[in-house]
Amino acid sequence: MFRSAIVRPPSANFSEGLTREDLGPPDFALALAQHEQYCAALERCGLQLTRLPADARHPDATFVEDTAVLLPRCCVITRPGADSRRGETEAVRECLSMQGVPLETIIAPGTVDGGDICEAGEHVFIGLSARTNAEGAAQLGALLQAAGYTSSIVDIRGVDGILHLKSGLSWLGERRLLLIDALADDPAFAEFEPVLVESDEAYAANAVLVNDVVFLASGYRRTAARLRELGHALVELDMSEFRKMDGGLSCLSLRY
Repeated sequence: MFRSAIVRPPSANFSEGLTREDLGPPDFALALAQHEQYCAALERCGLQLTRLPADARHPDATFVEDTAVLLPRCCVITRPGADSRRGETEAVRECLSMQGVPLETIIAPGTVDGGDICEAGEHVFIGLSARTNAEGAAQLGALLQAAGYTSSIVDIRGVDGILHLKSGLSWLGERRLLLIDALADDPAFAEFEPVLVESDEAYAANAVLVNDVVFLASGYRRTAARLRELGHALVELDMSEFRKMDGGLSCLSLRY
């Protein structure tokens, strides 16, 4: 059960962040409103929020998930793969340290983005991507093993359309995964029950299990219907402005 989360609103220069999408610039006022709706949903699920201030030095800083990997027995400050994002970890490290959370750290030349790390109970999937390299994955894998977790590597460098592993994959609890078709045959997922997302709803694959509720981006009718058929309670949230900047639901918080 998650009890806490770290969040950070977008800064006024949010549109200057990194993106591969071609959906136009985000509407800043709407992004703020969508972020607040997301925070309110976390609070309704019982989480106490630590709200970091917006950081105009780092336009991508609202995507706090990339700065750390937080598991009950292993908390790691990452080293983001994009040079422009390295400074985002400072405030998160300070915040967690003030709360007494023991922290490990990914060191150079390793890089890890939290968006490439998918916890599935006692097992962790580590994505190799343009942002998480083999050295970073190896460092994280060793830290997880020392803490009693198992892990496996999923190489997404040849998968079109996703920036991070969790762009195309979410854990739904127990042995169930929500994932895009391009990941379905990866042997890392062989022991899990796949729930496939249709190609025109691929963005919905980035969902978030928050205690007993699944957060899902709104507007993906078939994915929502399938999850409800499987017995999942949903909170659907508008993510239009964050999608323009390559962000998804998981990116907007560090849950622990």
